[in-house]
Amino acid sequence: MKKILVVQPLRPEALELFEARPDVRFDVVTDFSSQNLLRHIVDADALTIRDAPLPMAVLEAAPRLKVVSRHGVGTDNIPVDYCTARGLPVTVVGSVNAISVAEQTMFLMLAAARHGIALDAAVRRGDFGARARLIGLELRGRRLLIVGFGRIGREIAARARAFGLSVLVFDPFAARTAEAGVSFVDTLEQGLAQADVLTLHVPLDERTRNLIGAREMALMPRNAIVLNTARGGIIDEEALSAALDAGHLWAAGLDTFAIEPLQSGSPLLTNARTVLSPHSAALTEESLVAMGMMTARNALAGLDGVLDPALVVNGSVLKEMSHAAQ
Repeated sequence: MKKILVVQPLRPEALELFEARPDVRFDVVTDFSSQNLLRHIVDADALTIRDAPLPMAVLEAAPRLKVVSRHGVGTDNIPVDYCTARGLPVTVVGSVNAISVAEQTMFLMLAAARHGIALDAAVRRGDFGARARLIGLELRGRRLLIVGFGRIGREIAARARAFGLSVLVFDPFAARTAEAGVSFVDTLEQGLAQADVLTLHVPLDERTRNLIGAREMALMPRNAIVLNTARGGIIDEEALSAALDAGHLWAAGLDTFAIEPLQSGSPLLTNARTVLSPHSAALTEESLVAMGMMTARNALAGLDGVLDPALVVNGSVLKEMSHAAQ
């Protein structure tokens, strides 16, 4: 009997995949403190995890572990380097949350352009006269720069074109195949100089940390909008606050932050030109079911030795496993 440790609950539809396997049992833990995980991990053959931190010490206490299945696409809460050195595959859910993230990005874009949060608050406090003071921007005819053109970026491009935006893309790793209504730029700087709206869809790593700082925002046209539904840390939040306060940027729509939860002293909280959500872009009913089921499938695939290489973030371990099996 193989054991799957489920750190943070999955949707019932996902757990049903485990229940259908007579050779598998699973334990769901909601207390993800290191002490509690150490008590449950020892005999685990697979582990699923959402956004809880996964200390290296917990993995070191799991000699039978064959796969770490992440409920999401980011792995900043998992010690991937350690897993790679150990030959332990780390999987993600791929594109199943792309629609949800794309729709949230469009929501933030519209709310930022039209003072959505401030106008809502004004109506609630009886200030109907705000309609004459808070005048928004139309998106039609403006230029959107998408940084990172994977599945989410492509979904955003389709929606942005429907709003009449011109779509620019910067992604040195994307194949420049014919994409209706999309133009690629060769450098980030070239794209920023044209970007009335910037949206980020890249992972957080040493290449992308503070990718958008004071210099990059200064390159953007006046009254531009900055959006981030990818990972906190890609934008220099201090520089963003300064650009908003100086009036160079029109607004910012943020779903992710360098430190989460967003700290109470952050100037982003009190700036009237920010639209904020709590890292919830991927969290729709449909997406949570799809992510849960893919997380469960990856865990089972890891136990069965049939992992999809496209969903393994440290793919080199698959080659090592293949060589070892020969």
